[in-house]
Amino acid sequence: MSMQARTRMTIAMTLLLAMAIAIGTLTPPDQAPRTPSGVDKLLHFAAFAALIFPAAVLRPDFLRWLLPVGMIYGGMIEIIQPIVGRQAEWGDFIANTLGAFAGAGVGYWLHLRVLSTRERRTPPQER
Repeated sequence: MSMQARTRMTIAMTLLLAMAIAIGTLTPPDQAPRTPSGVDKLLHFAAFAALIFPAAVLRPDFLRWLLPVGMIYGGMIEIIQPIVGRQAEWGDFIANTLGAFAGAGVGYWLHLRVLSTRERRTPPQER
């Protein structure tokens, strides 16, 4: 896959995931599905891991700016939530941040193990 295609795919996936996170975290509580107690933090963790993962796999050089932007995004969501009738929580922000770093770590590991190995085996004219 060309670098341009990887860039387009990374941007598209990240934006779609960011929109899904916004919908999931900023839907008023009376319109959102109920989550069992204790699952909330796990959902925040998983959502932000998923947000960062595509870039870590396909364009790890994006992590330099995407990780801080992801953390700011998680913080802004917590600041906005009281406006839609939800509660801002430090625990959610911490789960968002830990999830972003986990997604970056797992995605980068996968990048090193799969894509980097494949690119070393592929002749330059086929990339």
